[in-house]
Parts: sequence; structure tokens; C-alpha cells
Amino acid sequence: KSGAGAVVSKSFSKEPNDGYKNPTTVAVEGGIINAIGLSSPGVEAFIDELEKVDRIKGKSIASIYGATPEEFAYVAGKVEDLVDMIELNVSCPHAMEGYGASIGQNPELTKNVVKAVSDAVDVPILAKLTPNVTDISEIAVAAEEAGADGLTLINSLGPGMKIDIVTGNPILANKFGGMSGPAIKPIAVRCVYDAFAATDIPIVGVGGIRNYADVIEFLYAGASAVQIGTSIMYEGPEIFGRITSDLEEFIEESEFDSIEDMVGFAHKEP
Repeated sequence: KSGAGAVVSKSFSKEPNDGYKNPTTVAVEGGIINAIGLSSPGVEAFIDELEKVDRIKGKSIASIYGATPEEFAYVAGKVEDLVDMIELNVSCPHAMEGYGASIGQNPELTKNVVKAVSDAVDVPILAKLTPNVTDISEIAVAAEEAGADGLTLINSLGPGMKIDIVTGNPILANKFGGMSGPAIKPIAVRCVYDAFAATDIPIVGVGGIRNYADVIEFLYAGASAVQIGTSIMYEGPEIFGRITSDLEEFIEESEFDSIEDMVGFAHKEP
């Protein structure tokens, strides 16, 4: 109702996972740091949530995670009939060993996960990648070669930490976590730019979006769509309608006829 084109679920797994203890989030200059620990009720419990989305006829994307290609494929197979797309979280920077970014920082591991899911389901697959790599293009190409239908760039940055100067202790129960919010946007835009130049599949841009100008940067860099997370915490779902309206006004007054004309505009020859 607020204007979002789709809703991406919280990442969930095959088995239940309690995640980390509170506090799991802390505000910092330029965003927040979170260490939720990939908490999940398990795929069987999450199916009920996905069915609710289906009943309200909303477009839905299931974000899933696991430790092995087989786990990813199993979870994907359980939910593919309930969603429009599946996003593979191989990029969480504060996940347990063997999960998240420990997969997405390795081209071969990334390829194995994407291929397993691609072979198991018929719905489109997005590979959500981490910025915590030397060359994002290498991972993006690996995901594309394995069968990813698109890429989501980027997951949170870090891990980072905030310390309470009174107690001298890290504020987060896990001590460190992934940073999101406006401060990471320039890094996210660069990752989208590099991945667009290296691949031929659509890209969803994520990281620090607050207004229509931020969206335009991602589009120019090569994103075909964007996701918003942290800003919803401060403004609520109304942010989607505001940005959509402002973006439509920008296009009307610009040289562009559509969003599609803006995708990759920053790659044009000078």
C-alpha cells in the first residue's frame, strides 16, 4: 500500500536458530550496527508467514541461508511455490562460522550454493553478496556462471563495533556486527558499478538509501531495482511512496523516458 514493489523476508534457515542475545542493534553515526545472528524459526515455521504474504497478494522474496549447498537447496525447495523470488544470503558479516560472508567471500563456495539452488527450483534466484572482498566482480561473475538470475548488492559492512565509554564494554552482546545506513552507500554504489560492468544479469542495489537521489545513484551505477531497510526504522513504510513520487517527478523533468533508461547511465562514454 505504501508503494513498495515487493517485500524481502528476514533470512531464515532449515532448522530454528536463536541468534544472538540482546542487545542486537546500536545506533552509530551514519547508521546502525546489528548483530542479530541470523535468528530463524526454521523453514517449517516460516512457511506460515509466507502464506500470509501470499494471501494479501503481495510480491514476496524469500531470503534464505544455510551452511551447505544442500541446506540452501532444501530450504529453497520448501518455499519456492510461495514466493516470487529467492534471495541467497551468502554475505552476513556477523554470522556463525561456515555461514554468511564466509561463503560469499569465496568464489567457489558461492558458485556451489548458487548452482545447488538453481538446479533445485524454478523461481528466479538473487545472490546477495558481501562488500567485504578484494574484488566484488569476481564473486559476482561466479554467481552468474552458477545460474544466478540476479545479484543483490550489498549486505551490511564490517563487522564493526561500538564501546560504552562508561562500562568499557562493547554494547552489542555479540561485541561486533554489520553496519548499515547512509554511511555505507558510497561503498554499495561502487560495488553495483563494478558488478554491472562485469556481469549481464540484473542488480538490486542496497545500502543507505534515504531519498530519490540515492536511488538515482544506484540506477546510474547499474541497479535495476533497490531495497530499503535501515531507513524504514526511522520513517516507516511511507518512505516508499515519498521516494516513488519524487522519482517520478525527476523523470518527468529529465531527459529520461523511464527508469530503464537510467540503468547504467554512469557507464556511458564521456
